[in-house]
Amino acid sequence: MPDAPEKTQQILQAHAGLIHRVVQACQNRDLRPEVNELLRQAEQNEWYDLVGAIRRILKGERSLTAFRGLDEEDRAIVEAILRGLQNPQTLPDLNAQFDANLAAPGLASLIHAARTGDHQALHTIAAMAHQMLQAGGDMARLAGLIRPLVLGERDPNKLCEGLGENSEKLVQDILAELRKLETH
Repeated sequence: MPDAPEKTQQILQAHAGLIHRVVQACQNRDLRPEVNELLRQAEQNEWYDLVGAIRRILKGERSLTAFRGLDEEDRAIVEAILRGLQNPQTLPDLNAQFDANLAAPGLASLIHAARTGDHQALHTIAAMAHQMLQAGGDMARLAGLIRPLVLGERDPNKLCEGLGENSEKLVQDILAELRKLETH
């Protein structure tokens, strides 16, 4: 989705696994139990509006106007699912790497907001961490760093231990962004 605005692109990349699974489950009922489990977990993270919208899509709703009341992030995910049902070529790339230049500021602002008591940011970052965990590899290791970062860990040696070069750069960039946010 190179033509999508950067923020939307980040949202879609962070939720690429969910978007793909929902599209697949719409096309193959045998995959619905797995998606229902993901939706149950999303509900535990208080993503009620998104879960409700996805359940409506699974039941056959395809009109974008039916989802007008969603917030920006939920709407981007729903739109990607609906586009993907019409044309699978529009689905976000499951193998795309996070661009540290795009991801670091967004992740840092969520971590900072969660650290300062913003419950919505905490739920959002928890859901993102869950998606990262499902991706496996370095993304799963990065997911494991979210909690320490929210709790205030800032030692790059501890945080970057065992990470690949791209993931280490992302952590370094997140730490740089957090330093900016925490000094203001």
